[in-house]
Amino acid sequence: MSESVDAAKFGRVAVMMGGISAEREVSLKSGNAVLQGLLARGVNAIGIDVGINPLDPLLNGHYDRVFNIMHGRGGEDGVLQGALEALGIPYTGSGVLASALSMDKLRTKLCWMGAGLPTPRWMLLESAADLDRCAAALGFPVIVKPSEEGSSIGMSRAENRQELEKSWQQASQFNCRVFAESWITGKEYTAAVLRGQALPMIRLETPHVFYDYDAKYRAESTRYHCPCGLPAEREAQLQELVLKACECIGVEGWGRVDLLVDESGQPWLIEVNTVPGMTDHSLVPMAARSAGIDFDELVWRILESSL
Repeated sequence: MSESVDAAKFGRVAVMMGGISAEREVSLKSGNAVLQGLLARGVNAIGIDVGINPLDPLLNGHYDRVFNIMHGRGGEDGVLQGALEALGIPYTGSGVLASALSMDKLRTKLCWMGAGLPTPRWMLLESAADLDRCAAALGFPVIVKPSEEGSSIGMSRAENRQELEKSWQQASQFNCRVFAESWITGKEYTAAVLRGQALPMIRLETPHVFYDYDAKYRAESTRYHCPCGLPAEREAQLQELVLKACECIGVEGWGRVDLLVDESGQPWLIEVNTVPGMTDHSLVPMAARSAGIDFDELVWRILESSL
């Protein structure tokens, strides 16, 4: 059976991108790449640049399913998923619960702790009084994060009390809770998951202080190692940890887990991305290529998970 005939099983597909989160620019790039990949495979796909109300374009569009490529709040946090559930429209990726949990880094960490999975120590920063308590409890350096932003937006490293206050104020601009996390010295890895299977891991290397927004999407100095350089048995152990991390949260369809391995070899889970980037700098397509899956086949397989 030809691809064009196979593609008919998906019906009319809305590729939802954009939104109003801080990751809008990245989402538009991801969405256009996904759209072109689906069209190349004969899918009847229509790109939708989502504004404030994601439901407006869906109500009269007569779509059979949605390829969700909206990063950040509004698209990755359970809000869009809940709306699509109410409308009875199938969609790619995780459901309401896993999307909401994964978008909130703090609640993700609580779930992992409850399951006995390793994640760095942290402290919630709600007021200036917490800064001294954080310095005493975690020491320095720490990394300060808004709990509900992606793409490393609003994150910064603090080496002392003065920098901690500055980082806290910076992260507080994003209208969500802020926390400090113990800094892990070691190597950074990411593992993509596609329909219950972990793809080859990638080791990230950047001259930046950490793998920040610029290192992710703009810098040409970031290095991506895939194969990641680990012995096969060790990589398999970390992939198993990643699959447990996803199962704990309820991740479905596809996603990506970021983790650090410290100098003693101890892995530390950092976060889950349930709608990862699909730009020319993105990690899931890179891991897929290493597994022999080209971009068009990757988006096809992701879309198949909505059936």
